[in-house]
Amino acid sequence: MPLRVLSIFGTRPEAVKMAPVVRALVSTPGIESKVCVTAQHREMLDQVLTLFDVKPDFDLDLMRENQSLAQLSAHIFARLDEVLAKEKPDWILVQGDTTTVMISALLSFYNRIRIGHVEAGLRTGDKWQPFPEEINRRVTGVVADVHFAPTGHSRQNLLREGVEEWRVVVTGNPVIDALQWIGSRTMPADVEQLLDRVEVLSGKRQLVLVTAHRRENFGKPIEDICRALRTLAESYPDRLQLVYPVHLNPNIQEPVYRLLGDVDNITLLPPVGYLSLVHLMQQSVIVLTDSGGIQEEATALNKPTLVMRRVTERPEGVEAGVLKLVGSDTQLIVEEARRLLEDKEAYEKMKQAENPFGDGRAAERIVRALVNFKEIQGA
Repeated sequence: MPLRVLSIFGTRPEAVKMAPVVRALVSTPGIESKVCVTAQHREMLDQVLTLFDVKPDFDLDLMRENQSLAQLSAHIFARLDEVLAKEKPDWILVQGDTTTVMISALLSFYNRIRIGHVEAGLRTGDKWQPFPEEINRRVTGVVADVHFAPTGHSRQNLLREGVEEWRVVVTGNPVIDALQWIGSRTMPADVEQLLDRVEVLSGKRQLVLVTAHRRENFGKPIEDICRALRTLAESYPDRLQLVYPVHLNPNIQEPVYRLLGDVDNITLLPPVGYLSLVHLMQQSVIVLTDSGGIQEEATALNKPTLVMRRVTERPEGVEAGVLKLVGSDTQLIVEEARRLLEDKEAYEKMKQAENPFGDGRAAERIVRALVNFKEIQGA
């Protein structure tokens, strides 16, 4: 009998990190691999599915405009439970910290199906930061049968919470697998045209990539971030070009376009595909972000990164020196960005920091751990 594995994800970051795992599952003899997407993010998820040639066996298509977390959770509970009752897989695999992950974990428990948690053990210690991801991870960690921790730091978090040592496997983060797979692909034409138009490819200007969209930055924090971006752009009108793919959430769209829409050397874009995002990171001099995944990706690409959050569940990058926490403080963001732009020694120190997030073989380790699960627990 083949080992039946159902991978479940719903957002672009999950898809990026699960795509290498799905590819490894499909290529491993003795495994029957299926994919279910909740599509809690529709368009951005579909871009990644196409890019990595992942064809879902089940598509719940649950994205709705202005859907609350409670409504989304209820829809996932109802629709995904039907899939699990029909399929009865041996394993469910989930990744990260989304609502899809937490509800999948609970449903796996209700249906007595083993669950493996990819990118397990990340913690800030503050249940409100990031919201709701910190609690999503903790709930998933309570019911997971195997925890695929990306780093030793994550492993220690799990052990401190009482997880049995044999249940934790340090794998590295599969985002590094994904980056290695697509990083050498040709730059999309629209990105090349943009960077040519703003004189980044010619070397006349340096690119600063910005992403900011988190719930905890709604309201005054995102306005403070925008004021920092405006100050930074106006301080270096001939040297810098800031490019900011703006999340579709109106809590981000409204203040960003109101405060930054008239700045000549700030380019505001609709959300871009993952391949485009990777190439923008590759071309950037520094990255300003409140994203979780970009902290890992920018680190792997040796891009000094200012994290516009008070806390991070990826302290390894801060400890390694390639990430620096600046919160949403306007003055601090500007000061730290200027330091990197003006102090060559400080810039090179961050740029050359060692990547703590993996070697590109995480998916291989995850699949091997699933196949050898009985051996792991000593059965």
